[in-house]
Amino acid sequence: MTDVHEKLRALLDRENAVYRVIQHEAEGRTEFITQIRGNRIEQAIKSMVVQVRMSKKENLYYLANVPGDCRVDFDAIKAHFNAAGIGMASREKAEALTGCVIGSIPPFSFSDQLGVLADPLIRENEEVVFNAGSLEKSIFMKMEDYFRIANPQVVRIALR
Repeated sequence: MTDVHEKLRALLDRENAVYRVIQHEAEGRTEFITQIRGNRIEQAIKSMVVQVRMSKKENLYYLANVPGDCRVDFDAIKAHFNAAGIGMASREKAEALTGCVIGSIPPFSFSDQLGVLADPLIRENEEVVFNAGSLEKSIFMKMEDYFRIANPQVVRIALR
């Protein structure tokens, strides 16, 4: 399997994104990695895999992306999809869909089984930062490039 960090860099290069990679000690928790990287917490993108239960037999999976100072609003996602239920995907499912360990998931999907949602509050930052498929690597990039390349469904899913 191709390394997610390398896939991500290849995608950003192909799309002419303006970005920089930084190496740091291994950390996946937003409040701690923000201090290590020296960025504002609200410019970090926090990514979590959610399971959207449409019916007893149909589950959809989405990467929910919110600013680092926010929590994911499960009720908003449930309402957006008119779903029967919603919850965090299991660790095993999240890691299988993203190819990343929890804490290193970038706000991009490389799986056709994983849709991408992004809260509009992310747009408040000129530059965003996120763990880039590795607990030891982060990417800083222009917010406009993130939205252009990830092409997420923009939905209000953040709770401040």
